Amino acid sequence: MDKNSIIGFVLIFLIMMGFFGYQSHQVKKQQAYQAQLDSIAAAEAYAQWQQDSIWRANNPEAAALDEAVSTPAAVTATPDAPVYSDAELNAAAHAESQLITLSNDKLEVTFTSRGAQPYSVLVKDYLTYSKEPLYLLQPGKTELGYVVYAPTAVDTRKFNFQVAETTDTTVVMRLPFSTGGYIEQKYTLLKDSYSVNETVSFVGMGSLIPRNVGSIDVDFDAVIPRMEKGYKNETQYSRLNYYFPDDNKPANIGNGRKGDKRFNNNIEWFAFQQQFFSAIMRAPGNFSYGEFSIDFLPKGSEDLMHCQAALRADITPGAERIDVPFEFYFGPNDYKGLKDYGHAYEKVIPLGGKVIGVFTKYVIIPLFDWLSRFISNFGIIILLMTIFIKIVVLPFAYKSYSSSAKMQALKPFMEKINAKYPKQEDAMKKQQETMDLYKKAGVSPMGGCLPMLLQMPILWAMFRFFPASIELRQQPFLWAEDLSAYDDVIHWGTSILGMDHISLFALLMAVSMFFYSKITMQQQAGNDPNAKMMQAMSLYMMPIMMFFICNNLSSGLSYYYLLSNIITFLETWIIRKWVVNPEEIVAKVKAAENKPAPKSKWQQRLEEAQKMQREAQKNNKRR
Repeated sequence: MDKNSIIGFVLIFLIMMGFFGYQSHQVKKQQAYQAQLDSIAAAEAYAQWQQDSIWRANNPEAAALDEAVSTPAAVTATPDAPVYSDAELNAAAHAESQLITLSNDKLEVTFTSRGAQPYSVLVKDYLTYSKEPLYLLQPGKTELGYVVYAPTAVDTRKFNFQVAETTDTTVVMRLPFSTGGYIEQKYTLLKDSYSVNETVSFVGMGSLIPRNVGSIDVDFDAVIPRMEKGYKNETQYSRLNYYFPDDNKPANIGNGRKGDKRFNNNIEWFAFQQQFFSAIMRAPGNFSYGEFSIDFLPKGSEDLMHCQAALRADITPGAERIDVPFEFYFGPNDYKGLKDYGHAYEKVIPLGGKVIGVFTKYVIIPLFDWLSRFISNFGIIILLMTIFIKIVVLPFAYKSYSSSAKMQALKPFMEKINAKYPKQEDAMKKQQETMDLYKKAGVSPMGGCLPMLLQMPILWAMFRFFPASIELRQQPFLWAEDLSAYDDVIHWGTSILGMDHISLFALLMAVSMFFYSKITMQQQAGNDPNAKMMQAMSLYMMPIMMFFICNNLSSGLSYYYLLSNIITFLETWIIRKWVVNPEEIVAKVKAAENKPAPKSKWQQRLEEAQKMQREAQKNNKRR
């Protein structure tokens, strides 16, 4: 490995250390901020408890009714005895439920009158990996409820609503009270869309809802099923997002790890996000409070994760009709489709940070979409994308390849310098003579480093793009049956070193990386033991590490890295074969062998500064 590559590795290491240090600092700041929010939330909860206690003390009848609401029917003296003092509520609690289905070209949403809530959501035109219908919300594994004090806690999930109206696109359900008021929930499935709009209305309940009650509670609980081939990859890209108004991007918990968060500031929407599909709930007027949790189920389970959201939506008490609108999205994580909604839904797709995200959004995705208009085979699309990207970065990569080729031509001269200064104490002299050799040959020590750093954002952008691209989902190519998942040509039941399969594309990628590194290092000069250690690490450890990383990831990603390695090898071979002439480099060095090496302006300024420093020291001694 030449000194340019060593410098490159050092710079990469320093950048990574700086990034991890920055991330650690940000985590500590977030933890401190969260602790502050938790303290505020606890204080507010205590104040609310005190307020509720005072109100119940002044309204003993309401307190008794509240206790009756929370008492299950099973503990009453007789099964037929009324649980609620309100006769209408009591009848609704014991009524039979029914299912109502709305459907368009994209969704089939089934509602249950029990709680007037979604019962299941079927996403059409998509199947699970096992070729089963894709239910984003599963029958019987979802709960959406609203809790309002009227004047006791009324949880909509405990009552059967009356179906007041149904059309091809709309269902209206109502929960009446004996006083003549009612709670109404209206759902509208938009045409040719993944959206469902809901309006929760409190009609004629101005006398029931106390004046000091300024909000309703919203509880959304869902168990999201497994849909993809690879459990590890699916959990890694599944999470719970929550978006603050006008924020740069949504925050999240999950990504394969259990987590929970609580916030007292406004939240515009949240999303239960599986790798390629999301259930999003938005409040146009914002939620004033949010508490979220996510937990991933074991690998052998048919379900992926359990998501919970407890929120608060503000209302204006005292009005005879209170309308609270909500919006839902149940569908694929398609970047263009989500962006068309105009609520920053597309930001649930992990495309990288500011720099990498810009490259992905404005180069990779448009190129991918444009090619897919003419080509149906996504393996060929990835090949053409790889060639295009390599052509774009070739001017930067050329400096790296040509610098490496020039270093190969200097190998005999480097061996002489190493033989001339074998001792460790002569390291500075050897370094100085090496730099003089580079100047005579016209080789820049940084020539191979900076181009490599410039290409890193592209490699990282592709690393983020392929596993999150729904276009690759269930798209076959060669032996891979799904480019969005790993291609397990060999599979066994027991986990060994965290693996139960071998991905052929990941293996070929690692092999290509090994042979390219081996051929490159054979042409590099130097007998420095430290350099040899770095070479061994790059030769063996990097391919093995990349194989373990990519073995569980998208086969499309491994295929891209394989193509990138092959094209890089061809570019290097062409440059060394026909562009860089070793004889000219050797002749240039020999012609300048007995001449002093040219000094750069930086060296001249450094020598002048050293000279001035020596003169100043002499003057001080004379004084």
